[in-house]
Amino acid sequence: MFIIIGHWGSRDRKIRAAYYFFLYTLFGSLFMLFGILYIYSLAGTTDLFELLHESFSYEEQLSLWFCFFIPFAIKIPMFPFHIWLPEAHVEAPTIGSVILASLLLKLGSYGFLRFTIPLFPVACDYFSPLVYSLAIVSIIYASLVTIRQVDLKRIIAYSSIAHMNLIVLGLFSYTQEGLDGAIYLMIGHGVVSSGLFFCVGVLYDRYQSRMLQYYGGLASVMPYFSVFFFFFTLGNMGFPGTSNFVGELLILIGIFETNAIVMVFAATGIVFSAIYSIWLFNRIIFGPVKVESWMSEEDKLAKKIVEFHDVTEHEGEILLNLTIFMFGLGIHSGFITELTAGSVAQIIIYTSGNYFYYY
Repeated sequence: MFIIIGHWGSRDRKIRAAYYFFLYTLFGSLFMLFGILYIYSLAGTTDLFELLHESFSYEEQLSLWFCFFIPFAIKIPMFPFHIWLPEAHVEAPTIGSVILASLLLKLGSYGFLRFTIPLFPVACDYFSPLVYSLAIVSIIYASLVTIRQVDLKRIIAYSSIAHMNLIVLGLFSYTQEGLDGAIYLMIGHGVVSSGLFFCVGVLYDRYQSRMLQYYGGLASVMPYFSVFFFFFTLGNMGFPGTSNFVGELLILIGIFETNAIVMVFAATGIVFSAIYSIWLFNRIIFGPVKVESWMSEEDKLAKKIVEFHDVTEHEGEILLNLTIFMFGLGIHSGFITELTAGSVAQIIIYTSGNYFYYY
């Protein structure tokens, strides 16, 4: 990703964005490295299945929890470690943004699910108020910033921060519904955000701009693109029938069982997602076609005609596959929950059992 952003990035700030990505990731990874070395000094092994039965003291759990929390919080990212993500998304090429949104961000939530929660259940319970506070601040802050953005990629990047922190709330709800919803939203967000970034890439390839004020009225000149963008807008706002709706609903149910106040604040992020998603779609797709925005002064004087090109066959196949996957997961939700139910139940049973062992 460092090479993809730094070499194939689209603008002059690509080197800066690449180093942002590298240094933030390295900073968090150092904490995790120290934590792993300390665990090895205590247990004499780094085998995860053996460590699940290792009895760390209360103080050791609190310290090790931070060593594993910081790198995963950076990767998600959570406030205040989020600065690198908008920079990386804006400067990365389309394929870089797709990989970043669909895969790399999910490593943070996977780390919480796979390592932090099972290994340090007592510390997770102790630091739950901190996690809830950071996640709520991240959701509300990222949503408000999204509304104010004028770069198409920054809009999707900041909305990704809000959705990923909703996943964090689901993971730290310690309920079957919350964990199932978090896994579901991880997959759904990977599909929806990839589709949105690909749509932005389609526009940038044609008109060499991602600034919002240069676009408008695309429904009349790019109808197929408008339809696909409409579908992914529905997915981004968690419309019923899309994959994000299932994940968000399960997360809200799970966090409600744990803390109803946190659920109320988390629900504001869903309201904000509808606001910035619909507003973005309305400004790009409807209204007058802003032809003069892409014309030079010579072209205007010569009254040159601007040609619009809708999605190609290859682009249409990619967007169609993502659309089918998004609606398929939204309609047949049991496809994922049936696969993850057993693993999630084992995590809950082990974590709760380990928790009662200490108390």
